[in-house]
Amino acid sequence: MRADREGAVLGDRYRLEEPLGRGSMGRVWKGTDLRLGRAVAVKTIIMDADAFADERDRERVQLRFEREARAAARLDSANVATVYDADVTGELRWLAMQLVDGATLGELLGERERLDTTSAVAVTAQICSGLAAAHAAGLVHRDIKPENVMIRRDGVVKILDFGLVKVVVGDGSRLTTTRQLIGNLRYASPELLSGFPALDARSDLYSVGCLLHHLLAGTPPFPSKVATAVASGHLHESPPTLAELGVNTPVQLQALVFALLAKEREDRPASAAEVYGALGPWLPAPSVGPAALRSFGPEDPRRPFVLPQGPYPV
Repeated sequence: MRADREGAVLGDRYRLEEPLGRGSMGRVWKGTDLRLGRAVAVKTIIMDADAFADERDRERVQLRFEREARAAARLDSANVATVYDADVTGELRWLAMQLVDGATLGELLGERERLDTTSAVAVTAQICSGLAAAHAAGLVHRDIKPENVMIRRDGVVKILDFGLVKVVVGDGSRLTTTRQLIGNLRYASPELLSGFPALDARSDLYSVGCLLHHLLAGTPPFPSKVATAVASGHLHESPPTLAELGVNTPVQLQALVFALLAKEREDRPASAAEVYGALGPWLPAPSVGPAALRSFGPEDPRRPFVLPQGPYPV
């Protein structure tokens, strides 16, 4: 019987209450921390014995999982979901983290198709803020995509799954082996797809470029439903310009998207902090007062830039 079932208790502490979602790599549960009596989110992933070459491979992955979970738990960023705990129960790897009240970026795009320039930039800037903290701690996410980004009801963006995704995604081009992972492929860097052995922060920045393109255009740069076509696009093809897709975007912002989507990582911006700075001209100007309260609803992704620490809900 699977260990990740309703009512199961992981680590003698976290009871799985109800499933919140299912992806190609595992499940997300709403859970209860029985010790502190608080609601948590629990990500669970089954790693079958066949996934490892031998026992040494299993031990290597286990050590990396523990090391990265500890590093993720030390992250201190308003734009990264806090990691509370992580462990292994049998073949089940799990991560207990902050339960975010909101919707994934994927759900938001499903409702709106695309965002206006100000909202798209506000979301991307917050992602870059979280990535800057993670990269400074030596963590590379490797799986930045709409389903791994939450928009809290007050507009704060939270990146999910630090400390787990590298172990699951692995070190090479296995992403291209199954259509189950098409969602991951659409935001994957060329070096990740080609099995580059030492990914760095610029791999995440390529994914940020894919996300920003999607937010502005309503579609990722290579939207095919065929996995090999998506991978080939990332590896060999130039992405369409936003103008070609009928989107009116400032020239400098299009140039930033193209820089983020450069095939060679040396041609991309050097850091998430640099990208954040480049997005500055299109960020909403912070403001306070009754007019600002009336202008923005509680689920507007621009809101933290206009109403930092503003009352919620309004």
